[in-house]
Parts: sequence; C-alpha cells; structure tokens
Amino acid sequence: MQTSKKDLLKKHVKDIRLSKRMTVRQLIDSQRSVGGFSAQSMVDGIDIVSKMLNDKKSFNFLSFPADIISTGLRGMIADSVKYFDAIVTTGGTLDHDLAKSSGGKYSIGKFDVDDAKLKDMNIYRLGNVFIGSEQYGLAVEKYFNEIMEDIYNSPDYKKEYSASELAWEFGKRIKDDRSILRQAYLNNIPIYNPGILDGAFGTQLTLFSQDHEFKLNLIKDELALSNVSFDNKTTGALMLGGGISKHHVIWWNQFKGGLDYAVYITTASQYDGSLSGARLTEAVSWGKVKPNAKYVTIDGDITIILPIMFSYLELL
Repeated sequence: MQTSKKDLLKKHVKDIRLSKRMTVRQLIDSQRSVGGFSAQSMVDGIDIVSKMLNDKKSFNFLSFPADIISTGLRGMIADSVKYFDAIVTTGGTLDHDLAKSSGGKYSIGKFDVDDAKLKDMNIYRLGNVFIGSEQYGLAVEKYFNEIMEDIYNSPDYKKEYSASELAWEFGKRIKDDRSILRQAYLNNIPIYNPGILDGAFGTQLTLFSQDHEFKLNLIKDELALSNVSFDNKTTGALMLGGGISKHHVIWWNQFKGGLDYAVYITTASQYDGSLSGARLTEAVSWGKVKPNAKYVTIDGDITIILPIMFSYLELL
C-alpha cells in the first residue's frame, strides 16, 4: 500500500518539558513525540513488550548473555523471569549467579586500566566490573560441588540431565532469592542454556563427570524448544544482547513461521555481519521474525535501557 506525504508527516515532533517529581511513566510518555533517535525505538519496544506480555496466547522468551549478570541487573532480571515462559541464556550466567549466590562480591571498576597490573593483583576485569579471583573461580567451584554432590546423592538422581533440568535442580537448592536460577525454579520457568559448557560451571561439570556417573543431554532441550515452536501459534521475545542466546530463540521460531513479537537491544554493529549486530529486519529474511510481526531493534546499552523499560512496565 502506497503511503501519502500527508500520512508520513502527520505525527509532529514535540519538545519535552521536564518537571519536578516527574515519574518514569510520565517521562517515557513525553518521549512518544520527541522523535529522538534510539529513544523512539525504546518507546516502541516498551509498547511491543507490553502487548506481548498481555497477549495470553503468546509464549514469550527472555534471552540474555552472561555479561550483564555481572552487573546489578542480575537481581532485576531475577525478579522479572516470572513474567516470561522460558529463559534462554549462556554458560557464564550460571557462573555469575552461583558466584553471587555464594556471597561473591563484584566491584565497580573502569574500562581504562592496566590489565597486566590487574592480573598481578588477581583481579578479573569484565568490562568495567572488577572481580577478585577468590570471588569467582574458587567460589563457583565450591558452591557447584556442594550442590552437585547433593543432587548426586539425592534418591531421585537420574544419571542423565538436560541443561534446563540441571538448572532447575540448582535453583531448587540455591537459597538466594536474588538468584536467577532460584526465581526460575520458584516460578517453574525453564532455563535453556545451549552453551552451558562454556565457562566455569561447564568446566566443573566436566570434571564432575570424570568420577561420577553423569551424562549431559544437550539434545533434550533442543527437542523441547522445537516443541515450543510447533505447539504455540503465537510467540514473542525480549532479547537482550546477541550471540547464542538470541540465535537460539529466533532459530527455533523460524519453524513456526517466525516470532510474532520481537524486541532486540544491542550495541553491536551490523556491518561486520555478526549475529549480535544483525537487526531484526535481517531475521525477517530468514523467516525467524514474521514480516507482519510487531518488532523493533533498539540501539543502546542494556544497563541503561532495561531498567527504564521494566520500570515503565511495572515489572520490578
């Protein structure tokens, strides 16, 4: 359908007028007519997520990589998992969740630092987050073995687990309510982790399997995701960052004709051909997002955008 000039120019840009005690909702509503670059995409994304979560027929995914779990967004994401039907994430999410659940303290650092000096001080740098080595590696190892031994010695031990089943067992035993694994368990939300072996958790799992009767069945979760695709006519996704977590969502949804709702937040460039940089319009060409879907790509930092979105949607 051809769009007229009148239609293209009918929504006018308006100046934002700030006021004292302005709420987040009032601020975002004022941005609906600001015409700001990423701001407009964020407003569109908020509206799409709202429609998606209110569509009772829609099976909704939340996906994210591990890096943001090293930040203070971990607790906020843990609080929000109950609003979604499935989580897709990466191996490092389990690492950070276990480290923090066992009392590990992460510190505010900076990007421009001498990393060789940090190494001498046994400090890991994740972006501008500093992690003392004793707060991560040994902490994950100790807590992992404590929980895994309890799973192994329980009367219902199965000898073979999918990644989501293992995440459920860990969530069952973690006592920290700020834990993503714990909240997923309490709310019966599956956590699919196709890259579960890529990190400290995966290393400990590999070592555990050497002297215990244990098998990891990665195919089982793929079949579960396939069933989600074929069993649900309507699906949606809020995808935070790219990589394997994003791709596992859009890949399996192509078999039902694509996502019906899709919001993707990224800082990556599309011009290197990466999956993280690929905009959702590219996913349309693969059939991973429907051409008539409600979708938007938001260019921006998740640690800035997500708290605003969730505050507006009152998910916190």
